Amino acid sequence: METLSRSEGIVYAFDKNHKPIKTISSGTTIRIETFDCFQNQIISEKDKIEQLAWDQTNPATGPIYIKEAMPGDILKIKINKIEVGSQGVMMTLPNEGTLGHRFTESTIKILPIKEDHVLLNDIKLSINKMIGVIGVAPKEEAINCGTPGPHGGNMDNKMITEGAILYLPVFVEGALFGLGDFHAAMGDGEIGVTGVEVEGTATVTLEVLKGESIEQPLLENEDVFTQIASAETLDEASRLATELMANRIVQKTGRSLAEVTMLLSAAGQIEICQIVDPLMTVRFVLSKSILTQLNTKLI
Repeated sequence: METLSRSEGIVYAFDKNHKPIKTISSGTTIRIETFDCFQNQIISEKDKIEQLAWDQTNPATGPIYIKEAMPGDILKIKINKIEVGSQGVMMTLPNEGTLGHRFTESTIKILPIKEDHVLLNDIKLSINKMIGVIGVAPKEEAINCGTPGPHGGNMDNKMITEGAILYLPVFVEGALFGLGDFHAAMGDGEIGVTGVEVEGTATVTLEVLKGESIEQPLLENEDVFTQIASAETLDEASRLATELMANRIVQKTGRSLAEVTMLLSAAGQIEICQIVDPLMTVRFVLSKSILTQLNTKLI
């Protein structure tokens, strides 16, 4: 299995005009190395935030060109394994994040990662390895890696972890896939702007699905199927995720919108991914046990 080094190429935006650094066939499994979201600029709590090159944040390794991918297809990304470094970094910043208005100065914290735990002073946090930025090139203008959208991007969804399958709409030939911004741990919302930011390596299998299309990212794991959506407000993102999930179930099962609405109201969950990026991201979650009773698959 081939490893794509982060030194081979990174991007700060998903862009149809980027030249791919790697070309593969559908069904290829590849290891992809990443920087942390600060491009490894912070290695000590003595580092100065003011000295950071902010235009070098949220880098994604890529883009990768998948030969069979064409507009209207779906890119299926199976996340086989995530490996992370031995320490992560967090920070607080004035006027950033949910509590940023209460800070007058910045703080950097280096967090060791040992034996499947992140150490925050004397507090041991269970490790939750996940991918914050993962996406494809959009159809129109470039979208910076810090912003989520239909193409994926900075969704900061903690369900994008080992064992999950992410589905992204393909907008351009080759898809131009990339990923980065790993976290060793992050809570829903990422309320302080950073999770435990960490470098790492992801082993993924990239497969092109023909004959079906989606509007926004979808994700499944062993237990649930989720519709992800991003918008300017949580209300708008929640409404979009709910409507897309309802539409898909109606389409796949032929059941009435009224029945599906009752089902989703009784058994579905709207969960927050992140509330600190330029667009807000949510997921609508439905147990696969419900889909089994419906005798259907959503993709």
